[in-house]
Amino acid sequence: MEFLTTPEFWVAVGQIILIDILLGGDNAVVIALACRKLPPKQRTQGILWGTAGAIVLRIVLIFFALTLLAIPFLKIVGALLLLWIGVKLLVPEHEDGHASIEGSDKLWGAIKTVIIADFVMSLDNVIAIAGAAEASGTGHSMALVIFGVLVSIPIIVWGSQMVIKLMDRYPVIITLGGMLLGWIAGTMMVTDPALIDPKVLPGMPKIESSDMIRYAAGVAGALLVLGIGKWVSSRRTATAAVQAAPAAAAPAQTGRLRRMLLAVDGSEGSMHATRQVIEMRQDLADPAALDLQLLHVQRPVSGDVSSFIASKTLDEYYQEQCDAALAPSRAALDAAGVRYQAHSKVGSPAETIARTAAELGSELIVMGTRGQGMASAILGSVAQETVAESRVPVLLVK
Repeated sequence: MEFLTTPEFWVAVGQIILIDILLGGDNAVVIALACRKLPPKQRTQGILWGTAGAIVLRIVLIFFALTLLAIPFLKIVGALLLLWIGVKLLVPEHEDGHASIEGSDKLWGAIKTVIIADFVMSLDNVIAIAGAAEASGTGHSMALVIFGVLVSIPIIVWGSQMVIKLMDRYPVIITLGGMLLGWIAGTMMVTDPALIDPKVLPGMPKIESSDMIRYAAGVAGALLVLGIGKWVSSRRTATAAVQAAPAAAAPAQTGRLRRMLLAVDGSEGSMHATRQVIEMRQDLADPAALDLQLLHVQRPVSGDVSSFIASKTLDEYYQEQCDAALAPSRAALDAAGVRYQAHSKVGSPAETIARTAAELGSELIVMGTRGQGMASAILGSVAQETVAESRVPVLLVK
């Protein structure tokens, strides 16, 4: 049990937990939606049994993955897959709407949906966790896997909404997660038996297996994921900006800003922005002339989730999330007698806010920010991404 006191073991455990939280949020959404039609007494049973089945299945899959990683070239293939998964994590997804399986009102049906969905959606988790465990060098890969999965699964199931909201409010978490996958991919690739073991394919050139090479490969993988992810995101943003350009040219009323878009997410920062808009309205010569659009953008779940949850159920989920996020600002605006139009949309927050403001001919976007400091300046936040993407001026309220 001495390995439990080594820093390498606990670093690997932390990586596994972070990977499961980042890549398991959609699994948690499937569990919640698949069990939502069950009677209250059976809902907890469905979540518990479905999660238990998913945990066992996940550990079995990772066991086979760890075994397969000993085969030459499979680590290289796994590393390339991890790089792709890391880039995909950084690139905003769009709601695609394909759905096939409805949340069941029967206990066994809900459990079956959870287990099947987790099996299909676990490829990224399995590869990433196996890579992190194998790269730890502790010689106790399965102990790492079991411990990490057992710790992280309850966090995903019962804290999924908190985790999703944190990732939505702090995109830095997603960026760091993508870079972590790139790091694991780099270290995995340079430890493939075909590249380091003289007994495997003796005629093939080998590289030295050292900590320096592993760390250098890890840094290269992390930076590669960050670079490609940001580049692909910027290309998508540029395309969306070109498509919205005609609407962005809508003429503004002279004199004072009257057409505003207030972007909210239900946070305290959003309430500060809401109060700022109320004060700005009072400064207008004709407060009733303010054209205010209230917007919340809900991040879409992945296409994998929509393959297991019917469109109607998923739409209800999105609407519940949007209504909850809009409620505090709506209450404040109603109390102040401010007229507005509320909008709920699904998509990448910064991109959708910028595009919606252009389409509505808004003269100013108002939104809250938490001022996340140096990390935010380097890796970005929703507020800063909106500033960068929008052709409409953005007022950030702390």
